[in-house]
Amino acid sequence: MQSRPAGDEVPQRIENKNTEKTENSEFQSFIRYATGKNLPVFGADFFQNTPSSFAPLQNTPVPSEYMLGAGDELLIRAWGSLDVDYRAVVDRNGAISIPTIGNINLAGVKASDAEAVIRSSIAKLYRDVTVNVSFGRLRAITVYVVGQARKPGSYTVSGFSTLVTALLVSGGPNAAGSMRNVQVKRNGKVQGSLDLYAFIAKGDKSSDIKLQDGDTIFIPAAVGHIALTGKVNTPAIFELKTANESISSVLDLAGGMPVVADPRRAFLERLDPSKSQPRTVEEFALNGAGLAKTLKNGDLLTVTAITPDFANAVTLRGNVNQALRVPFKSGMRIRDLIPNRESLITRASVQRQNDILLQQTVDGLDEKKENASSLSARIGNLFDDVNWDYAVIERIDRATLNVSLIPFNLGRALDTANAEDNLQLQAGDAVTVFSQNDIRVPVAKRKVFARIEGEVNVPGVYQMAPGETLQSLVAKAGGATSNAYLFGTEFYRDKVRAEQQVNLEKTIRRLESQLRTESAKSTANQSGADGQLAALKVKSEQDSGMQALARMRELKATGRVSLDLSANDENTDKLPQLKLENGDQLIIPSRPDFVHIFGAVNQESSVIWRKGTTVEKYLANAGVTSEADVEGIFVLRANGTVLSSTGRGWFSSVSSAEVMPGDSIVVPERLNKETTYKSVINGLKDWAQILSGFGISAAAIKSLRQ
Repeated sequence: MQSRPAGDEVPQRIENKNTEKTENSEFQSFIRYATGKNLPVFGADFFQNTPSSFAPLQNTPVPSEYMLGAGDELLIRAWGSLDVDYRAVVDRNGAISIPTIGNINLAGVKASDAEAVIRSSIAKLYRDVTVNVSFGRLRAITVYVVGQARKPGSYTVSGFSTLVTALLVSGGPNAAGSMRNVQVKRNGKVQGSLDLYAFIAKGDKSSDIKLQDGDTIFIPAAVGHIALTGKVNTPAIFELKTANESISSVLDLAGGMPVVADPRRAFLERLDPSKSQPRTVEEFALNGAGLAKTLKNGDLLTVTAITPDFANAVTLRGNVNQALRVPFKSGMRIRDLIPNRESLITRASVQRQNDILLQQTVDGLDEKKENASSLSARIGNLFDDVNWDYAVIERIDRATLNVSLIPFNLGRALDTANAEDNLQLQAGDAVTVFSQNDIRVPVAKRKVFARIEGEVNVPGVYQMAPGETLQSLVAKAGGATSNAYLFGTEFYRDKVRAEQQVNLEKTIRRLESQLRTESAKSTANQSGADGQLAALKVKSEQDSGMQALARMRELKATGRVSLDLSANDENTDKLPQLKLENGDQLIIPSRPDFVHIFGAVNQESSVIWRKGTTVEKYLANAGVTSEADVEGIFVLRANGTVLSSTGRGWFSSVSSAEVMPGDSIVVPERLNKETTYKSVINGLKDWAQILSGFGISAAAIKSLRQ
């Protein structure tokens, strides 16, 4: 037997940390086996986290229709010809007794009428008396919950509790109980019934019944259950109110169907244990006849989703201003889908145009500031070039589901309405437009914008015809000036830069692997006290090697291509016949006045270039240290090449070579042959040639020694 506190205490939603988990019914388990989905029972969550205790309601208004009975407390005050301040409790006979007034019968009197009844009784004895009646502690009543209840028993609740309140206290129906026909029995008769679905789904509480002391709440077994899955607003297991409930009424309880549901296709699976094959399925539309179908216990109704397919649309995508899906019209052609060429200006192109005017905040001030390199790089690259020779229609044959590609010449299709390439479209077609970057076109059809700077008469960015060379670019720029230093000409290409960067990263990974391998070998060969000291030395050198590799990772390939020009070349006709590509950059510097020396020298410096001076003379002035590897000296020439004498000795062509303006003389330190780490850390004579192949300058190589 369940018991609860008495008085004006009603169950409140106080969280129960020991919330009981309801077990799945047999039908729920069957649906999970059949569909793979664990569907909840509709309305069951209303009884989850039911109150584990009562919280008193202070200053709660008493309902006007509340019937007074034994145990109710009234606070009576009167003034005038009679002063009364009295707390009265209705006795078991239904009356209260007021001194000097006598007994007043209040059994069955509504709370809203209590003051009038008491005033009338006092008025019989006294005149000119003002009466005020309020309520104190109200009586508790006992009700019984039986049948298919989760927690059957007796419950003590507030005197103005309702059927819903008592159901919340008892935890509601169990897995077999009904939520649609909960009955209240009083004096052996059914006083009323409640359909909880009407309350939960629609908020209809009109059938909620005020309970009286001794009422019995009877929860009968459910008539049956059905499962609703697919594209419905509330997939769940629903209880049938009657054996002839329609699909329409159940869908109404579930909140109907979302817009993505396809009412043309619904599937009803039915169980009939009397047949040899108990499970059957039928397909129908949720039209008038379909919605009127009656459901039976054990049914599974599945509503399908609309296939997101357009039967009356044509799609345009790719290198266009905006991907579109437009309605198909009979006789529709390419020109109807793409009305003009402007519609093929992409959003990315428009964004690049807008970015030209973007302001950057510098030192708190808004300024139009553009990096010189990025500014010139934008020229000629604002718009994506359309591939006018090739576009394609992707078409599906709905009868066979075969996909076919129909290519056409986009330029001719847009130029002439009667052109053969202005193909007729079909519903469901997808037309794709490509840029010249999506599918590379022949060289003769590509745009070429090349940049030339330095000692030319008109530096700038020029549009070049396909096949034009470096000489053509110099000619367009008005030729070289008298100060041009052709030997130091720098040529950069984006494609080469990307390749160099990939190779540089591969080299760094190979070096790192080599470093780790040698570390493992050196550590394995150490033993004893001397071995520990050697191990510390190996560890220190390994850390230095890793730091060198970290600095190498910061290097970025430049994309410089050595033109292998001779120091005596002074005419631009000596430039190689190299065909230009879009984005190429040519820089012809003025002759520098310095030669750079760094490495194992007494003083790293930039010294004034003097004609005819050899490497040997420059190093004699700079002073080579005792740690210098004279056999490994090399020169990074201004033309991007490397002059070295590996294996030839000090009196080689390097020492006697004439140094040109802008050259860099590098003197490596002598290698320590005891470990491999020194060759990785200090081996500039080996790696300088490799790094120069990545277009990395002498200054960048110098940074590796820091």
